Amino acid sequence: MADKTVIRVGHLPITDHLILGLTKYKLEKGGETFNNASLETVSIGGWNQVADALAAGEINAAFVLAPTAMDLFKSGVKIKLVMFTHRTGSVLITNKRANIQTLEDFAGKVIIIPYQLSVHHMLLHKLMSEKGMIPGKDVMLEVMAPGQMPMAIQYDEEGEVGGFIVAEPFGSQAILEGYGEEFALSKDIWPNHPCCVLVMNEELTEGHPDAVLELIKSLELSGRYAAQKPEGAAAVGAWFFNQKKEIMERVLAGEIQRIKTDELMPVIDDLAVIQDYMSGQMGVLSDKIDLEKFVDAKFAQEVGCK
Repeated sequence: MADKTVIRVGHLPITDHLILGLTKYKLEKGGETFNNASLETVSIGGWNQVADALAAGEINAAFVLAPTAMDLFKSGVKIKLVMFTHRTGSVLITNKRANIQTLEDFAGKVIIIPYQLSVHHMLLHKLMSEKGMIPGKDVMLEVMAPGQMPMAIQYDEEGEVGGFIVAEPFGSQAILEGYGEEFALSKDIWPNHPCCVLVMNEELTEGHPDAVLELIKSLELSGRYAAQKPEGAAAVGAWFFNQKKEIMERVLAGEIQRIKTDELMPVIDDLAVIQDYMSGQMGVLSDKIDLEKFVDAKFAQEVGCK
């Protein structure tokens, strides 16, 4: 039997990447077997390291922010976007010590974002612009890895940090540990928004389509499982992310739906909204890319992604 194709996937310990953990769990526990692919997951702390690892070829696939993926493609990294990994799933958290009641109360404070080329940055810009505020002028922006954000407000004695916008579970972590409060869900800023996507090296998509298809089929099933069995998904998420189970249960199994994992078809119109806004209103994406050349939806279509 021929050697299996190694798919080495970089990811962060965030709920946006839960379906990867579910697939890994199935493979490790014998609930599923791959005939063509060999999955390796690489947990990475911050987005710049994910981008660097992709560009350097240290990984050949990644769960990554859509705008970051666009920028990598524009810079010549040979990748294709093959599926969305979730929709919604982020939150704007306030620091209890900062006494934030309204959006205007953030003025003069620091708001932490996970990366400049992130949907979080876009959503914050959209939210503040609608109130006539300018991020970077009326509020100061600071970039920080998601996992470090709760600690940033925990030890902010003076309340200089107004809050942060981040993927779960780090919002729920700050709330349950007692130093953060929920200000807005990302889905209330842009309903059903995309955020992270799965990109793969073109050598994989063109040279090993059977392995790619096998992984994407499993991820799609993992997304359905998370939507239908949130308690079970929370337990696996706690294992995969090394996170407290009660935090994962708040994210996945609470009364409010915080993330969607069963609509993973890559939609070019949604990506165009991101690209147009971040290049036009924000100016952080310099040159637009041809999204038709960037997206390869055939695998997601074949496995029946919604």
